[in-house]
Amino acid sequence: MIPSGAVDLELPQEHRLLQETIREFCDREVEPVVADHERARRFPADLVRRIGEMGWLGIPYPESEGGAGMDTLAYAVAVEEIARTWGSLALIVAAHTSLGSAPIHLFGTPEQKQRFLVPLAAGRVLGAYGLTEPGAGSDAGATRTSARRDGDAWVIDGEKRFITNAGRAGTYVVAARTGTRPDGSAQVSAFIVPADAPGFSVGRLEEKMGLHASATGELHFDGCRVPADHLLGREGEGFPLFLQVLDGGRISIAAMALGLAQAALEASTTYAREREQFGRPIGSFEGVAFMVADMATEIAAARGLVRRAAWLKDRGGPYRLEAAQAKLYASEVASRATSAAVQIHGGYGYVEEYRVERYLRDAKLTEIGEGTSQIQRLVIGREILGLRVG
Repeated sequence: MIPSGAVDLELPQEHRLLQETIREFCDREVEPVVADHERARRFPADLVRRIGEMGWLGIPYPESEGGAGMDTLAYAVAVEEIARTWGSLALIVAAHTSLGSAPIHLFGTPEQKQRFLVPLAAGRVLGAYGLTEPGAGSDAGATRTSARRDGDAWVIDGEKRFITNAGRAGTYVVAARTGTRPDGSAQVSAFIVPADAPGFSVGRLEEKMGLHASATGELHFDGCRVPADHLLGREGEGFPLFLQVLDGGRISIAAMALGLAQAALEASTTYAREREQFGRPIGSFEGVAFMVADMATEIAAARGLVRRAAWLKDRGGPYRLEAAQAKLYASEVASRATSAAVQIHGGYGYVEEYRVERYLRDAKLTEIGEGTSQIQRLVIGREILGLRVG
């Protein structure tokens, strides 16, 4: 367990400094505005701009690409720290960095990186990732959004749904069907779509269970035209691209889950020490102490999985298994820890005056986004067994 207000001494010095800096900023600048923004379902544009200016929207990308020149471990530490204070802000950062920026970093041409990634990583533009559709969630092969070549442009038609940073992003990376393979499966390609592309628009924004200050909505493509050089990677090779991006994205969602769980633990330990019943602190009763013990132990285990996956990614080796394990375990730990926090707080845990009910609502998304827990188990089973599972 990392005690409230302490830095993690297991981290390298550079990472500890980043952790401490973000924690101080979140405690001082972010925490005071969270409740109002969540209640009003208001996107924190000013805070996003400020963390962009501080370089926190491009932590894992090279300085030559506009980033901070750090690594995935630093990025995971940053997302955890932000989520410890505000899940909505952590999701905005994670979607921008892992989904909106990573595809261009991994597969973009030098020209695409200078034009699109540098502003994203430098925090001047927010990014988003358009994969999910009304009829294509876990089954990305059911993508119906299409793109066809028309002279020196691509024309995109279709719609996306549940897209984080919708309407706030300046650059979108979008999956579209560009043909059909001999076996009848979709040939999918990736495209960079600027927010001002003709034929592109943002539809309704969702009213969500949690993460109220993040924007989640629909993207519409009605004869949307983008120049031919906005094709990202090779035509028809979108699936390997998106799978690689999702592997990295799972680490960030796992880190977000970890931050929410840590926040629930810290709130619970404080409450268990201060709240008295039957003449003594409720933390002195086994029923409460054991819940806190389980929370702390599972969070420590989840943190180890998240950092191991980040460490492997930074070394350039395979990490798909470890990313799926981290995301699966951390997200389910977050749900258990936030539920336990509400239980420990009793009636107070069920009202908005105490933050733990928000942690519980926010944590649920981590079991769904970047692949549901069921999809993570499929990935893990296939990686371990070397067999097609499901």
